Amino acid sequence: MAQHNELGNLGEKLAIDFLIEKGYKIKAKNWRYLKAEVDIIAQKENTIIGVEVKTRTSDYFGDPQDFITKKKIKLLVMAMNEYVISKNLDVDVRFDIIAIINNKQGTKIEHLEDAFLHF
Repeated sequence: MAQHNELGNLGEKLAIDFLIEKGYKIKAKNWRYLKAEVDIIAQKENTIIGVEVKTRTSDYFGDPQDFITKKKIKLLVMAMNEYVISKNLDVDVRFDIIAIINNKQGTKIEHLEDAFLHF
């Protein structure tokens, strides 16, 4: 497996562990709809959260969350809409980003709630 794939998988595992520790229930991982993939779908109370996980080994080129494009946001919104409709859910929906920097110095996890409001 390519090194960037391994880093991405590690990031998703760290993010899931982080969310569970914070009281979230994990509903799906790598949920796909057409060309979109939602890394993690979680639930807390009556809110379904689409979580985009970005993992890097450094912030030299910018923070991990800086690499989410408007196109990616549109795809995530479309996919989450389909998830809610297909499961016939009556819930609030929000989008979070979990930005992870993981290297020899340690692991830093930043949870940005309602992250797409800032784009």
